[in-house]
Amino acid sequence: MNGAIRTGAPALPMPDLRGSFPGPFPASAYADDIERHATEWLRTFPLVGSERKLGALANITGQGMARTFPAAGRSELLLCADLFLWLTAFDDAHGEAAGARDPARLVRAAGECVHLLAGHDEPPGSPSVFGAALTDLLARFRQRATGTQYLRLTGHLRDNLLAILWEAHHIDGPDHVTMADYRAMRPHTVFVRTLMVTAEIALGYELPERDRSLEPVRELETAVADLAGWINDLASYAKETAHGGPTTLNLPSLLMREHGCDLEEAFRLASRMCERQAAVAAARIAELAAGQGPLAVHAGALKSVASSYVWHIDHARYRV
Repeated sequence: MNGAIRTGAPALPMPDLRGSFPGPFPASAYADDIERHATEWLRTFPLVGSERKLGALANITGQGMARTFPAAGRSELLLCADLFLWLTAFDDAHGEAAGARDPARLVRAAGECVHLLAGHDEPPGSPSVFGAALTDLLARFRQRATGTQYLRLTGHLRDNLLAILWEAHHIDGPDHVTMADYRAMRPHTVFVRTLMVTAEIALGYELPERDRSLEPVRELETAVADLAGWINDLASYAKETAHGGPTTLNLPSLLMREHGCDLEEAFRLASRMCERQAAVAAARIAELAAGQGPLAVHAGALKSVASSYVWHIDHARYRV
């Protein structure tokens, strides 16, 4: 990622990530299959309100998933794509500004999903289309994941729902949100930690807990999580500004408030933060990938996860 974005004012600086995550990024040969399947799945479970939005979501998810797990099998890629179609569509329909306008609706929708994630086969009432789609997903993941993998996945999905609630609650009044708060929650609103957990299911490995707690692994996962959220903030800022959407709960706005600087300087600061975390991630990936076993596989998986976020922010979804 390199260059600048425009907001109707002078171009804003963007991070140069070519040294840490240079493209072009490998893509699965199943990319077009995933996109076609995504379109069909969204018609089976109509989570999106228009054909235009359906096509855009199927495209970015299908092509993005092909770059997230380029070595995964076709069936694994289709399953993972469906999960992230569901998460993105839920956030679009219920989160952010929509959740702030109607928090009761968001709480009901999240509550139905938490009920299903807790292991109940039926929601407490007639299932919504999001509940029906989640039921389908959970049944398919139970068939493929180990017990530990499934519990970790459902735990992270609950984290995503909590983060969507948190973001909707604060979006119209973010002045008391600290940088520490934001750094803790942003990976869950951008779904990157859920993607890391999904990697083990998609690629057929399981990282032992003793390896998961190693400092290089924790540092790598934190760097990738930060990078994913921050570059998304920078890439989406122009579109949110142009369309009059909320622009105060993001990294540039927090930096402007924290440092008393203007938007251009905030983008410079944010770009340097992204570049530092990208360099940390790349160094840890090289260190861990030099070995063997699940640690090396995990390092390669997180390299692809980070690369997919770098790739996806240039998608038309983020253009004004």
